[in-house]
Amino acid sequence: MSFDSLGLSAEILRALAEKGYLEPTPVQQQAIPYVLQGRDIMASAQTGTGKTAAFTLPILQLLEQRPAPAGKQRRPVRALILTPTRELAAQIGENITEYSAHLGLRSLVVFGGVSINPQMMKLRGGVEVLVATPGRLLDLAQQRAVDLSQVEILVLDEADRMLDMGFIHDIRRVMKLLPTKRQSLMFSATFSDEIKTLANSLLDNPASVEVARRNTASEQITQFVHMVDKKRKRELLSDMIGRNNWQQVLVFTRTKHGANHLAEQLNKDGITAAAIHGNKSQGARTRALADFKQGGIRVLVATDIAARGLDIDLLPHVVNYELPQVAEDYVHRIGRTGRAAATGEALSLVCVDELGLLRDIERLLKKPIPRIALPGYDPDPSIKAEPIQQGRGSGRGGATRGGRGAPAGDGARDSRSGPRRDGAQPRRSASGRGAASGNGGARSGGASGNGGARSGGASGNGGARSGGASGNGGARSGRGGNYAGNGGTRSGNR
Repeated sequence: MSFDSLGLSAEILRALAEKGYLEPTPVQQQAIPYVLQGRDIMASAQTGTGKTAAFTLPILQLLEQRPAPAGKQRRPVRALILTPTRELAAQIGENITEYSAHLGLRSLVVFGGVSINPQMMKLRGGVEVLVATPGRLLDLAQQRAVDLSQVEILVLDEADRMLDMGFIHDIRRVMKLLPTKRQSLMFSATFSDEIKTLANSLLDNPASVEVARRNTASEQITQFVHMVDKKRKRELLSDMIGRNNWQQVLVFTRTKHGANHLAEQLNKDGITAAAIHGNKSQGARTRALADFKQGGIRVLVATDIAARGLDIDLLPHVVNYELPQVAEDYVHRIGRTGRAAATGEALSLVCVDELGLLRDIERLLKKPIPRIALPGYDPDPSIKAEPIQQGRGSGRGGATRGGRGAPAGDGARDSRSGPRRDGAQPRRSASGRGAASGNGGARSGGASGNGGARSGGASGNGGARSGGASGNGGARSGRGGNYAGNGGTRSGNR
């Protein structure tokens, strides 16, 4: 089957030819016709199978063929693509720019962690395709910088992760800003039954596209487990990288602190490494990824959320330095390698504490993962399993008691401070424009992080706020206030 047989326009086919795309992947073969027909879609396909092109190509064609709606705005937002992370948003934006090279459409990517003013200025100039993270989109809507009343097509990409991160309230708030009559598409690597139930409440009689079996790893990926004592993991990792002369390795940890510490230790071992996670600035994350792609560093250490949307061609090695708390995340992690038709290797370093997590993963995969053993690294049988300690901001997070707070988690919300919550706003300070601080700061009538308390509220790791909790980002004030997360400040018209 060719792209031409899918009914794509000559302009899009030309752009695909310039990119060297010869034939559509299975998910593209199935999804593109449905999108062109105007159907809602719930699509499940493994990472690296071409999900982005499966929705962007037909969307671009539909927008090019349909006349723009009449209105005051010359280029209204007609397609909205929501993603959970900055990296994924940026990657989709790059793809759209390439695919629309010969079309007259204008696109824009907006996410948190960077100045909002340039984004507002570009929106004023008119944008037809908007790629956004939920928090920044709501910031822009709050400031009346974006009008979503003429959106014709909505895409939720990595939908399972967005819902998992606690963005469900943000997503529902966005839905209220959209026309009732629209086409909606959900794309994700996996869909649990719970996610499917929620998806069906957001979609209208969706067509189902399921390329790979649910929660399965690509057959292109060779998987191994090496049992090792926790205190010797870093030594074993360095040994394997050096012994096998691995030049490009993506390593996963559970926590931000763990990612930083491991990158530092690898550099001391003479192995160039960098860490990316939600506490890193967007500039630092972009530089680290660019260095990794270009061979400037051999190892990129990442947390689960930060790695979503990373597009690294022909990545040969993924290492689970620590197993994820949720088995489905294992599939997401190792899906960074073995993309499309390429092959890859996924190695998990497992200590006695993680045997339960390993069993969960193998139960999900419905098969055991082969064991390997490097001489000299046999685990000490006298060491007993201990509960896995979750560091600050690790894991999937959850709301604190007593409120409908946002979940804690790496990169929660799209910048620093966790997803917004629906419902009551935090109380203002006495001045009406109080600023909240995270990691130790306190405010008048506000919240403190890391042990501080406030009147009528509670303290917590990263700070607390009225009726909810923040994740790794410090507390925040009410309308008109500013909030700081992990030492950084950001203003917002709330």
